[in-house]
Amino acid sequence: MEIKFWLNGKLIEDTIEPDTPLLEYVRSKGCLSVKRGCETSNCGLCTLWIDEKPVLSCTVLAVRANGKKVTTLEGLQDEAYEFGKFMAGEGADQCGYCNPGFIMNVLAMARELKEFSDEDIKEYLVGNLCRCTGYMGQFRTVKKYLDYKMGGKK
Repeated sequence: MEIKFWLNGKLIEDTIEPDTPLLEYVRSKGCLSVKRGCETSNCGLCTLWIDEKPVLSCTVLAVRANGKKVTTLEGLQDEAYEFGKFMAGEGADQCGYCNPGFIMNVLAMARELKEFSDEDIKEYLVGNLCRCTGYMGQFRTVKKYLDYKMGGKK
């Protein structure tokens, strides 16, 4: 099956099997930030964006990306670095395995929300699992980052 889409701003044209998961395909193209975890859309490790909306790529076929813009953490290095400084400041970075999916969701949240509450953050991140932390450091990080991005308009 022929597909044509933009991966981190680069046009990709390829022939793939119709049952190829998007997770497998983007990893084969060098986007190793997209990780395999549960393969049931429950852990958030495979989060990427399709047309700037977070998607769990383990249960989405690559053909669904046809004609769209797919973004992984590799395509958002400056924003990820900026958020990473907030994580380090809160001591919220543990083993790092869950970070790419978590960061993809936080960056999407910063783009989508005009204001936020504690409940908004919890709801938005409900599908991101981390086995290292109790989530409080991550929660503080997200609040501080969103407050910073929104110019203290909370």
